[in-house]
Amino acid sequence: MMALLALLEDYANGRIRRERVFRDHDDFLAHDDDWLISRFTFPRAVLLDLCAELGPVLERATRRNHAIPVQIQVLTTLGFLATGCFQRELADRSGISQPSLSAIISVVLNGILNMVSRYIRFPYTVREQAEIKTQFAAMSGFPNVIGAIDCTHVAIRAPSENEFAYVNRKHVHSINVQIICDSNMTLTNIVARWPGSTHDSFILTHSSVGNRLNAGAVRDGWLLGEFNNIKKSRNRNNCFFNIIITCRRQWLPPETLAPHPIFKPAERRGNSL
Repeated sequence: MMALLALLEDYANGRIRRERVFRDHDDFLAHDDDWLISRFTFPRAVLLDLCAELGPVLERATRRNHAIPVQIQVLTTLGFLATGCFQRELADRSGISQPSLSAIISVVLNGILNMVSRYIRFPYTVREQAEIKTQFAAMSGFPNVIGAIDCTHVAIRAPSENEFAYVNRKHVHSINVQIICDSNMTLTNIVARWPGSTHDSFILTHSSVGNRLNAGAVRDGWLLGEFNNIKKSRNRNNCFFNIIITCRRQWLPPETLAPHPIFKPAERRGNSL
């Protein structure tokens, strides 16, 4: 009896090392695309490409026999970002511990951020712009367009500091994210650092693309954006596209466009996003 008590005391004091239990990892990529999109927002092909891209970063040298596979690191991080579930729940589903998941998330996010400059690039060269202009003209009839721009609100939890600054016009806490894409809907610029109360025009004016265009980085071209600040009573179906910024350091007022049939001249305001 005394020997058993001594053994329990040693175990409680950590003098006896507990045997580690390694759980099996689920093969998430064995599921179909609908299942993957509902949990990780991407289909299998995109997830495989992302795992291959991040492989050299996530396959760290280790003496352990049970290193966490790259696909588990990537998909569990994406699942956390997509669903906002508790880390412990996602870790249990992936067969890893919550502390491991907490460490993995920062590594995967840093790897993704380091990839951004290779895939999200604004077309500043003449050759790139000429190709995009041709595609836009063929698709919509708009000449000389180098990109389409809009902002979208990503809902967040109320922050502990400057909470009021994140409340948008719909009284929801959010980040106002600026996105520019080409005619193929390939992203060429993303700005995701301004609180929800920030106006779209302010984000554009203070972005790297807005500064470079106003400085004359592009000789000729237009960005197209949705002109929806005409009347609060108008819904989005009554909006029309308006050229909002030029590369000649001047704003193009709506009067230079052919009037939309549902608007009277008195209802239009210039220099709005």
